[in-house]
Amino acid sequence: MKKIILLLSATVVLFSCSKVGKDEYLITGTATGVENGKTIILATQDTNGMLVAKDTVKVENGKFVMEGKITEPAFYTIQLEGAQAPVPFILENAEVTIAINKDSIQKSKVSGTYNNDEYVKFNEEITKVQKKLIDFQTKNTQLMNTAQQTKDTAVINGLMKEFAKIQQEVGEASKAKYVTYAESHPKSFISALIVKGMLNDPSTDVKKAEALYNSLDESLKNTKPGKDVKAKLTEMKAPSVGATPPPAPAAEEAKWRTDFSAPNPEGKVISLKQSLGKVTIVDFWASWCGPCRQENPNVVAIYKEFHSKGLNIIGVSLDKDAKAWKEAIAKDKLTWTQVSNLKFWDEPIAAQYKVESIPATFILDASGKIVAKDLRGDALRAKISELLSK
Repeated sequence: MKKIILLLSATVVLFSCSKVGKDEYLITGTATGVENGKTIILATQDTNGMLVAKDTVKVENGKFVMEGKITEPAFYTIQLEGAQAPVPFILENAEVTIAINKDSIQKSKVSGTYNNDEYVKFNEEITKVQKKLIDFQTKNTQLMNTAQQTKDTAVINGLMKEFAKIQQEVGEASKAKYVTYAESHPKSFISALIVKGMLNDPSTDVKKAEALYNSLDESLKNTKPGKDVKAKLTEMKAPSVGATPPPAPAAEEAKWRTDFSAPNPEGKVISLKQSLGKVTIVDFWASWCGPCRQENPNVVAIYKEFHSKGLNIIGVSLDKDAKAWKEAIAKDKLTWTQVSNLKFWDEPIAAQYKVESIPATFILDASGKIVAKDLRGDALRAKISELLSK
């Protein structure tokens, strides 16, 4: 009996010493070598993907503490005043420990919770998968810059072709890694985010995503990402390759499949219907989208190769700054039709196509039917060639 009493006493002490109450968080941080008075900023993304500050605190003797209320895990960032980049982490009902490295923010450490430990390990695994792509970019950046300056199209096209091939390989390997992780970590917040991300990819096997969602721990299903996934699975009506639209009169069906219109850079309203070719690419992009801009040279090359054979492209920009949009069109030499309502993520055409991430591309046949989605590099070139040869 004495042993049982001692055990119970120890348990009481353990719980009474907890620093974090229900729906609370505590961040204990170190910022070694940082002068007193420097600001630490806690932030999270708003619905437009912009970082919004939620709290600030001053560094004192190389340390800082933040505390507040939170009901479920969510992605946040901590940023040291003057640092070039923030430190991402998962804020949750727990004590999170953050050690900021002022000389190399990338070497900052986050620990103290299962989800943050998993986030660190997951990033390490993904970095290994993406190493081939990173190495290629590091090795060839100077060569590409020189080729662009000297207008050496042979070198540019060769590098872009090789880059696209590696990009596709890495992309497929990364997707496989995401799925494997979610399958083996049903209690990790990262898994809920992975499933949500899968449903933003038009090429995803929806049944696979649903199976992964069903395997998640109930606590994750009740988080915002979990609820978003459930709603998406229930209401998902994204157009699929070769799918037939819901029954409707012929005119309305054709409109559903093909018709949208928006102003071009000169303010003239252009419709998809009047822009259709034998094959048409609807390309969703933006001047601020790095991956979109990286892919543009490949699309330019494909357009030059196949436009005379019947390929048309209509670019739909998710820009909100007309000047930035026009400058990007000119700089990237996008000579095909461009339209935008300049409404950022509220672009109605993007909503019509259920686009939630960019770059996104839809390949249409002459009638406007979607025949392929989100192809890149050689895969895109091969599909266009195949369709135009019919």
